Amino acid sequence: MENTNFDAIVVGSGISGGWAAKELTEKGLKVLLLERGRNFEHIKDYVNANKEFWDWPHRGQRTQAMIKAYPVLSRDYLMDENIMDYWPNEQDCPYTEIKRFDWFRSYQMGGRSIMWGRQSYRLSDFDFEANKKDGIAIDWPIRYHEIAPWYSYVEKFAGINGSIEKLPQLPDGEFQPAMQMNVVEQHLAKKLGNTFHQNRRMIIGRSANLTNNLPGRTKCQYRDKCALGCPFGGYFSTQSSTLPAALATNNLTIKTWSIVIQIIYDKDKKKATGVEVLDALTNKTYIYNAKIIFLNASTLNSTWILMNSATNIWPQGLGSSSGELGHNLMDHHVGIDASGDVEGFEDKYYYGRRANGIYIPRYRNLFGDKRDYLRGFGYQGSASREGWNRNVAEYSIGKNLKDILCEPGKWKFGIGAFGEMLPYHENKVMLDNSKKDKWGLPILAIDCEIKENEKNMRKDMLNDAAEMLEKIGVKNIQTNDNAGAPGRAIHEMGTARMGNSPKNSVLNKWNQVWDAKNVFVTDGSFMVSSACQNPSLTYMAFTARAANYAFEELKKGNI
Repeated sequence: MENTNFDAIVVGSGISGGWAAKELTEKGLKVLLLERGRNFEHIKDYVNANKEFWDWPHRGQRTQAMIKAYPVLSRDYLMDENIMDYWPNEQDCPYTEIKRFDWFRSYQMGGRSIMWGRQSYRLSDFDFEANKKDGIAIDWPIRYHEIAPWYSYVEKFAGINGSIEKLPQLPDGEFQPAMQMNVVEQHLAKKLGNTFHQNRRMIIGRSANLTNNLPGRTKCQYRDKCALGCPFGGYFSTQSSTLPAALATNNLTIKTWSIVIQIIYDKDKKKATGVEVLDALTNKTYIYNAKIIFLNASTLNSTWILMNSATNIWPQGLGSSSGELGHNLMDHHVGIDASGDVEGFEDKYYYGRRANGIYIPRYRNLFGDKRDYLRGFGYQGSASREGWNRNVAEYSIGKNLKDILCEPGKWKFGIGAFGEMLPYHENKVMLDNSKKDKWGLPILAIDCEIKENEKNMRKDMLNDAAEMLEKIGVKNIQTNDNAGAPGRAIHEMGTARMGNSPKNSVLNKWNQVWDAKNVFVTDGSFMVSSACQNPSLTYMAFTARAANYAFEELKKGNI
């Protein structure tokens, strides 16, 4: 007979869910890990990891059939022939866009940890104190010194490479040796620092790619095929890192194709008793019981589960007593870039395909700078030489074309901006009961947009990018502002924020639902503000911290 009773249930197997499973099993708890999508095994299921684009019928390009079947995915660069099975069927899993929101999901073991961008930055007290200082939304319930030890803890296990820079707005971490800038990036970084008197700095990105081996994992091979899955375990993912650690304890049970449709709540005990699960293949439902529940289904799916739970007690769902569940949705606003040619390095090249780039940390509204908007932005980018597939205007066929393509082309340098989005109460998600998904479940409706603060910021994002490239000697500069919509950065955050009071937040400072003390939410939904740094490292740190707290509270009999 199947066991349905566990010490802990973890919902979702992505970056934060993998960490929750690892931490709780290593503390001796019997854990059930529920994933709504397919199983996806490390190495074995990276079936495309060693293919090149010429191995594909359409050379990796999108087809009209793909565009028709995936209208949301087709809005952006993510539509690629070699990873189409990583994305859910959009007809099976629809959502309502009150305003355009590009929601890119991955329903499989490991979630989006298999294909994430791996850029890993700490938030600083400039970020944790910003809401209070600016009078925006609510104050974060913690400060940097409280999360710093947990950043260190997860960095050492995940394997983050980076350089020590001593920048107060971008705290240093527990780094493996940094990947190296190429010769052009080094040249431009020096010119940028000299031109702006170090107020603007170009550093190597901090990425979750190993530069030294870790147990069970081999350092990055500079293939830059990360989205296809790394057979070497060269970058951090659930499959390469947290899942093997959790399985090694013999305390983990995994169930795939398991859609959690609600958390079961006992109003007398003011606790959850378990979850109700819909089998995605058979449509049968099951109940699993646990002492603690970690909700890590990704920001919008976790909020969907909360909204679909305890509606007989709170009409808007479990965690809705403050009126904030579903509100304060954020993403980084992107789509602004600048690029051009770099002359004078035609005799230089670089090694391999580095799975990382450069980073220009935030400098606006810091250190005395004051703009007509709040917060700031950073840039990511790289320098490279054009390859054999470039367009050569002088030749279109024949020996001369072949000869010239045997040599690398021009050096190019480009940067793209990531801007902070403020937490607006009116940017929200809600259940749309008028429409159902493949399994007869209500879908999410998303109502989210950037506002004047972000629009004003975008002017600087564009102008600063062009100015910097011009002043450091980049030629033939081209800029682009593809306004797009929220969701494009795939950094959706908020909708179940933490806080100091149950009157204006969904979670307390330990990621614990105020209305159900044994339910913890540690994916991006807990974020109180977005900063402008990539957020996944912060999810990892808060998950490890919450798991430790939950275990200690369980031992004390408090939950």
